[in-house]
Amino acid sequence: MQIAIPLFDHVTALDAVGPYEVLSRLPGAQVTFVAHEPGVLRTDNGMLGLSADVALRDLPAPDVIVLPGGFGTRAAIADEAMLAWLRTAHETSTWTTSVCTGSLLLAAAGLLDGLEATTHWAVKGLLAQLGAVPVDRRVVRQGKILMAAGVSAGIDMALTLAAEIAGDDVAQTIQLYIEYDPEPPFDSGSPAKASEAVLALAAQVGRTEQVPGVSG
Repeated sequence: MQIAIPLFDHVTALDAVGPYEVLSRLPGAQVTFVAHEPGVLRTDNGMLGLSADVALRDLPAPDVIVLPGGFGTRAAIADEAMLAWLRTAHETSTWTTSVCTGSLLLAAAGLLDGLEATTHWAVKGLLAQLGAVPVDRRVVRQGKILMAAGVSAGIDMALTLAAEIAGDDVAQTIQLYIEYDPEPPFDSGSPAKASEAVLALAAQVGRTEQVPGVSG
């Protein structure tokens, strides 16, 4: 089972690595990071490099596609070479998935026209402009397309996909093995729960890609 995770400049690390940690543990799975050309792509804060081992053209028909998000999706939605690969790969894929703003690429490729979809809460308006119907759900399925909301939701999506592929027992075993049993110290993980002060700070993060007042 070939699982392709496309990378691009300014990708969000957890969007790619979270699903990787789940899906790489599926029996018979081969996870490959792909890009226009093999090499290192920097994450959205520039602090981490992720390595693509294979060019997109050399893996044209994976069984599973996992599209991560990140600030780089704003440029990628106009990257016709990436979108063309996605359209072609989607024709034969068993599953096509996205995490966070990766769904913007699905929409830009014309795969979400008129369909319910999810993404990071900050860009739902852009998702709508691209022809999808944004909904407030952490994981959304539309046929063979499976989408996760922002960043950490990619782990939920990957476990959902693992259950579809290999059954609930395997998915739950993977969940146990990676000890995915979150107990966050705060209950501010969605706009509906966050305080006004946190929402204002998050808006600044969206403009600067860095939490104000934190040097780095």
